[in-house]
Amino acid sequence: MSGRVLVTGASGFIGRHALAPLRERGFDVHAVARRPPADGSVRWHAADLLAPGAGPELVSEVEPTHLLHLAWYAEPGKFWSAPENLRWTEASLALYRAFADAGGRRAVLAGTCAEYDWSQGICRENDTPLLPATLYGACKHALETAVGAYGRERGVSTAWGRVFFLYGPSEHPARLVSSVIERLLARERVAVSHGRQVRDFLHVADVAGAFAALAAGDDVTGPVNVASGEPISLRELLALLAERLGGGDLIGYGERQAAPDEPPVLVADARRLREEVGFTPDFSLTDGLDDAIAYWRERR
Repeated sequence: MSGRVLVTGASGFIGRHALAPLRERGFDVHAVARRPPADGSVRWHAADLLAPGAGPELVSEVEPTHLLHLAWYAEPGKFWSAPENLRWTEASLALYRAFADAGGRRAVLAGTCAEYDWSQGICRENDTPLLPATLYGACKHALETAVGAYGRERGVSTAWGRVFFLYGPSEHPARLVSSVIERLLARERVAVSHGRQVRDFLHVADVAGAFAALAAGDDVTGPVNVASGEPISLRELLALLAERLGGGDLIGYGERQAAPDEPPVLVADARRLREEVGFTPDFSLTDGLDDAIAYWRERR
């Protein structure tokens, strides 16, 4: 695969892990961040995509054939209802329009499982109703609808990767897996809910690898679940962490109230990712958790 790919959010949780698999697929990688790291493996561009005209200026400078748009507001606990979602919708539309108008060939954008109707349990791209319950989910869904329609008008092959639950190195310390690992390493008590919620977890390197595979797969368009497709209860997940860290007595089930609107089951049907994109994760759940634990141990 040859082409010049513009990667937004390239210093973020998913983005930093996507650069290597994109290079491995033969892309000339141009990465965007507000404060680019000292990493000479790709060409970095310093830009604030929320600034007026920033997206079109980048497209004009880089002249990409491919776009991987991962940038968004993602502060844990705040992103669900933050007004920044509206600003990112506008900025993303401007970026995509500039890319399409400049003759870009292939665009892949990051969506979310929050676009789905969570009462359905197992989410299938073309069957499960879309009923976002948050501003975050609504803005992502609106962006998907707009870029899909404009891409068809302009002849841009466009895919939309709906991310489910992820974990791994560089995860924000306030997120579930990283916060539990840190507390268990410190021998601190971990207050959790009943833990019967069933979810779908995928290591961040595999999430990034799936996006790289999508970027290279021009014939796969529309929504694609980026997930493992393997259900696991939070209680089972926490037991795996406690088994590795020797902290089973520190996990307090039922010491926190579960959110009243929290779905009992939220799992992806990942057949499109496996069969059409041809992507298979490198990490099993146990290997992935070991990798995350090693990362936090080293940081301590």
